[in-house]
Amino acid sequence: MVPTLLFEVMLVGLLGIGSQWVAWRYRMPAIVVMSITGLLAGPIFGIMNPEEDFGELYSPIISVAVAIILFEGSLNLSFKEIRGLGRPVFRISTVGAFLAWILGSLTAHYIAGLNWAAAFVIGGLFIVTGPTVIMPLLRQSKLKPRPAKILKWEGIIVDPIGALLAVFAFEIISFLTSNNPDGSQLLIFFAASVFAIILGWACGRGIGWMFETGHIPDFLKSPAVFIVVIASFTFADVIVHETGLLAVTAMGMTLANMGISSVEDMRHFKENISILLISAIFIMLTASLQVETLLKVFDPNIIGYVLLMMFIVRPLSIFLSTIRTDLALNEKILLSWIAPRGIVALTVSGYFASILSEGGYADATIITTITFALVFTTVVAHGFSIGWLAKKLHLSMEGRPGTLIVGSNNFTVNLAKSLQKAKAPVIIVDSSWERLRKAREAGIPFYHGEMLSEQTEYNLDTIPYEYMIAATEYNSYNALVCTTFMPEYGRTNVFKVSPYRHDLNGMGDLVNKVGGRILFRQDLSLDDLNQKTKEHYIFRQTAITNQYPYKQYLNEKDEDTVLLYIMKPSGRMKYYSEELRVTPEPGDTVVSLTPPVKEKKKIRQRLENQRNNNGNGKSKS
Repeated sequence: MVPTLLFEVMLVGLLGIGSQWVAWRYRMPAIVVMSITGLLAGPIFGIMNPEEDFGELYSPIISVAVAIILFEGSLNLSFKEIRGLGRPVFRISTVGAFLAWILGSLTAHYIAGLNWAAAFVIGGLFIVTGPTVIMPLLRQSKLKPRPAKILKWEGIIVDPIGALLAVFAFEIISFLTSNNPDGSQLLIFFAASVFAIILGWACGRGIGWMFETGHIPDFLKSPAVFIVVIASFTFADVIVHETGLLAVTAMGMTLANMGISSVEDMRHFKENISILLISAIFIMLTASLQVETLLKVFDPNIIGYVLLMMFIVRPLSIFLSTIRTDLALNEKILLSWIAPRGIVALTVSGYFASILSEGGYADATIITTITFALVFTTVVAHGFSIGWLAKKLHLSMEGRPGTLIVGSNNFTVNLAKSLQKAKAPVIIVDSSWERLRKAREAGIPFYHGEMLSEQTEYNLDTIPYEYMIAATEYNSYNALVCTTFMPEYGRTNVFKVSPYRHDLNGMGDLVNKVGGRILFRQDLSLDDLNQKTKEHYIFRQTAITNQYPYKQYLNEKDEDTVLLYIMKPSGRMKYYSEELRVTPEPGDTVVSLTPPVKEKKKIRQRLENQRNNNGNGKSKS
């Protein structure tokens, strides 16, 4: 066991964030890495048992984490954005979710053997797929736009709904199955629920008004929201248990629909806090499992439940809810299979397990076991099969990793043409139709819109693109774009052209310290790159082989050559940057912006011939 509680807090954080890093580094599902880590630290090696060690603090920590996670999820529920999502998304998120809840609850009762209250609670939780597990899978599999959009928005919309469904299901089923049902208790619960919704709405409107009128400074906005979320959850939960979840969801939805510009900043803060909380809570939950509880995963009833949820309940809910929609059969098959339950489901199930335990339900002890079994199985099965299945169903966008370029100009259009030649997806985004003329004439895919607007976020399919380059003439805008999209693309995949200015003999601009990595070299500004294209510099591909190694290439290349990116035989690519080490190997192709050496030689030869002819003419005269 760990020596002190402080050491255990440190260890939980270290293992959680460390697991997230390992998952990112080796492109693995984070939930799988965290599950294995928590089990190793807890029931397998007995290093810690957070539920015992934290004592009375354990439940409040789980509750606060659940409140923050649900609030962060509800911040995405803007009615304006949901309205235009199309019929299949709406049907799957409503009819499909309801069918999945009913069928899942019946399966939990008759197959897993749970009592009705626990079955309907867990049935509500398991309609949640969640964007935290769906988005990495979509990027990994490069799904075509329509199925990717449906899976993405199903996760976003249903994420907060599942927990609320579990709350109401628990109270109603508990009332219906009680030996001495008391209608007043149910009325009190519904009255408290209405109060919690009003409280959440009032907190959202209040904090939003204070933001808009400048009563809260920028540096206090995120911390203030953080505290108000906890306060609204606590006040509602103190009045009637479980209603705190309603309050924070109502608060998040209220803020999401107020049209406040600073909500986006809060969303990034909440995402960061959610990642920290999710990582820590997941380690705590899995490390607190008992060996006996863990072994119940292999119970035939639980195994049967998991299989039925995957192969019967999900397909039925998808096929029935999408009747008379324009979805093709291959799209329905993919949607029927892909439904990984994530960290939110396990975290919230831990919260409800404690509630059921306090209510005297014996089944509370196996709720976490069932949840862990379904979460782990679906993440592994769907995570490792989505790419293969998408290809088999012809729903995968085949090809190399793509690049999204913000800013249309001579250099970016020519860079996009070189990427097209390398068979890598590319798109240029610009808010000016006139600047996009160069891209249109060159046959480059383009999107006309403001990259930082919410409308672009929901209308532009970014799944095929793993890299982002900000290359507009405005250095501050480039830095802002990189800062905004760094959480989505990753720090090593976001680049901006250098803000280098010759008139200041150096950077001279603080934006070089903000945002993404400098593309290519720090002494090359966008003006320099555009000038080189005007001087007819050539985008040249050079194969690196054992006979022509990279070192020889560097020695022989022209000193004015700009190294752009390398393309590997596997299709992976890397952009050059002084902040990243790029070392091509035999088999790789180096793409560079090279001076027109042959043309220079021809021009030089022509000038020499003219001089010779002029000299001969003078001598004759």
